[in-house]
Amino acid sequence: MKRREFLKNCTMAAGMAALSGFTGCSIKKTPNIKKPNIVYILCDDMGYGDLSCLNENSKVKTPNMDEIAREGMIFTDAHSSSSVCTPTRYGLLTGRYNWRSRLKNGVLGGYSTHLIDPDRMTVADLLRDNGYYTACIGKWHLGWDWTKKSSKLTDVDFTGPVTNGPDVNGFDYYYAHCGSLDMAPYVYVQNGKATAQPDRETESKDKYGWWRKGPTASDFHHEDVTPNFARRGAKYIKERATTGKPFFLYLPLPSPHTPILPTKEFQGKSGINPYCDFVMLVDDCIGRITKAIDDSGVKENTIIILTADNGCSPAAKIDEMLAKDHNPSYKFRGHKADIYEGGHRIPFILRWPAAVKAGSHCNDTTCLVDLMATCADILNVEIPDNAAEDSVSMLPNLLGTATGPVREATVHHSINGSFSIRQGKWKLELCGGSGGWSAPRPGKATEGLPPVQLYDLSKDIAEKHNLQDKHPDVVKRLTALLQQYVDNGRSTPGKPQTNEGQTPIMKKTK
Repeated sequence: MKRREFLKNCTMAAGMAALSGFTGCSIKKTPNIKKPNIVYILCDDMGYGDLSCLNENSKVKTPNMDEIAREGMIFTDAHSSSSVCTPTRYGLLTGRYNWRSRLKNGVLGGYSTHLIDPDRMTVADLLRDNGYYTACIGKWHLGWDWTKKSSKLTDVDFTGPVTNGPDVNGFDYYYAHCGSLDMAPYVYVQNGKATAQPDRETESKDKYGWWRKGPTASDFHHEDVTPNFARRGAKYIKERATTGKPFFLYLPLPSPHTPILPTKEFQGKSGINPYCDFVMLVDDCIGRITKAIDDSGVKENTIIILTADNGCSPAAKIDEMLAKDHNPSYKFRGHKADIYEGGHRIPFILRWPAAVKAGSHCNDTTCLVDLMATCADILNVEIPDNAAEDSVSMLPNLLGTATGPVREATVHHSINGSFSIRQGKWKLELCGGSGGWSAPRPGKATEGLPPVQLYDLSKDIAEKHNLQDKHPDVVKRLTALLQQYVDNGRSTPGKPQTNEGQTPIMKKTK
């Protein structure tokens, strides 16, 4: 049965407890309120330690993000499923771990073809088919299909239609660019059509504001891309609020990822370095979004989620920040691309005045793949077996009704395809080093190291003491659980599904 047919025919259900994953918690019915609007802001490469509401020693001022935290709930143990861009976005929208797709490591480029199967249910599909108007404004980075002049990857006819973009993945409207802001081509696409034709080639070799050489449209100006998305996001909210119908805005900002381009107003404002200035610009853009919600009179029943796709990148010049006592990774080891906590433990703040207590905290583990099951739980609708295979409802956490962990375990993935699995205090990493860009990097640096790492995060949040030799029973148990998740094609209860391609949990070493 096709996803849209399923949703149109599904009955109102109270069985989401079983579909939501770990059944050791009680689930309370959603408050008796109308469907909430949902605004999901995904920052790019922003570290947990960059927010002053999360890091008591942060040297960066983030008043608008702090306000969301004061009025909502902070998740202290939130994670992306991957430590890099594309796979995290895949998991967020599909509720399925990224490594189940054809992309087993790395990220897509600006010319890459679509990654999400048009027939796979996304959270936008679920919401649209339950009465929401859905929009994506921002960095897509999940591939779409340009019209080509030849078989050459970069030989694009920008006058032709763009197919298999956000529109086939559940979005009524989209305005986006295809890859990261440092990936050509630099062209906005709106509902399958380029908004302007490339009239020049641009590149930047600045150590902060670096981007690759490529065709650039007449209306595309790198330094204005983030503010542009914020303006359009705010406008969308104001327009949809007048309709009285629920709306979903997915706003994946391309910052503070490279190129690091704080506008003149923010240059030097942090007193640390351009990356920190850029974080302050991002905070200002988020303030525009919250103001649009509040001024439109829909604050009470609008869920706003603020998070990031992975940890801070070394391209932000982390050493410069550490020299001025600012650590974008907070207390965690590593950074973007790594299997360590700094790679995938992320800021996650949620405000929903109608249902979530202001100033509250959740220390339970959550993952960005959990959005779909949470939305389904809020709406009291079922999800078919062939969708959201790894998504678990956060609603008990939001309502304060959870009587135990809502997730059985959580799986993470590094840029080179290394796995880790976390359950309770234990985190097992199936690689000898970082699996990414921090030391020890994959290769010669990991020679002679144990092939796996086991950390007790309750005592060693900085992942300094590998206990794999002291707790072989834990290593065996978690390895078996991860293998079960891979073999079943899902980590939640339901009919087994199929992954795309082979998915070995241990990488081969030479």
